[in-house]
Order: sequence, then structure tokens, then C-alpha cells
Amino acid sequence: MISPENSLLLLIDLQERLMPAIRRADQIIANTRRLVLGANELGVRVAATEQYPQGLGPTVAAITEVFSEDVRPLPKKSFSCLGCPEFSDRIDGEHYQNILLCGVETHVCVLQTALDFLEREKTVFLPTDALGSRFLTDHETALRRLEQAGAVLTTTETTLFEWCRTADNPAFKTISRLVKERTDAPI
Repeated sequence: MISPENSLLLLIDLQERLMPAIRRADQIIANTRRLVLGANELGVRVAATEQYPQGLGPTVAAITEVFSEDVRPLPKKSFSCLGCPEFSDRIDGEHYQNILLCGVETHVCVLQTALDFLEREKTVFLPTDALGSRFLTDHETALRRLEQAGAVLTTTETTLFEWCRTADNPAFKTISRLVKERTDAPI
């Protein structure tokens, strides 16, 4: 299970000019926002990247407005976040076993970042409702490939409750409220 003590929540390229082209963009943004709020409440480290921000703009405001003061998205040109020396250097000194990836596009930057983390023997968790691509086939194929490579598919709600572990956790009321903010339709 995912524990808050050794987890890194990494937000990949959730940028203003890119998101309008992404399928289910509103849901991805809402779920990522909920994960950031839960991470803030439970002490989970959050990091973010922006792919070529000069062209694709900054991270969407709905997400940056809930960042803690220490979160500043790092610009990158490499598709894998670990191909960005500043990002790689920043996290190399930190000991996270569980890497939770949110963002876009699933079949490009998320895929390459996840594969690089798996190569470093990290456990990669992918909340599928906080990931996206422009085309469904790219998104679904990338998820299948990543699962076969050893990544763990999960959801936003599952992650929040795993981080919380118990209703006795002081953060439980906040986590419960975040879960109730879910935007997709129930079965």
C-alpha cells in the first residue's frame, strides 16, 4: 500500500495551453487538485513539472492555488521528468519509494517518467482518473504497457484512503470531504 511517509506525488505537465486538448481534462484537474489537497493534509511531498512552459504556459491555476509554498513547477524539455537534471538532482537526495504520477500525456511524459522510475526500482502508482491523453487509444495502451512493466494502477479515492489508513487519522475528516467532492458519475 501507499504510505504518506515515503511517497512523492509528481504532477506532470498539467498546463494551461495543453489541457484543453486532453480528454476528460476537467476530471483530471479536479482529481489532481484533490490529491494535492490530501497530500498537503497528510504531509506527502508534492513536486511538479512543466513541459516547455514558454509554449504551453504554466500549470493550471486550479492546481497551483492549492500548492504549498515549497512547490514550484520545474520547466523541462525532456519528456521524462528524470531527464531534467534540475528535477533529477532535486529528488535524488530524497528517499521516496512510492512515486504517484498525475498528469499528461499518459503515453508520452507520464510513460517515460514512470519507466525511468521503475528502472530505478521505485514503486510507481498511477491514479488512472488523474491521467490523460488527447486520444483514448494512446491513454489506454500506455496504461497497459505501464502495468505490464510493473506500475500499479489505482484511483484518486483509493490513494487518499490508503494515505489516511484509518478513520482515527486526524486527517480523516478532510480526506472524507475530498472524496465527497468527486466529479464523475457513480456506477
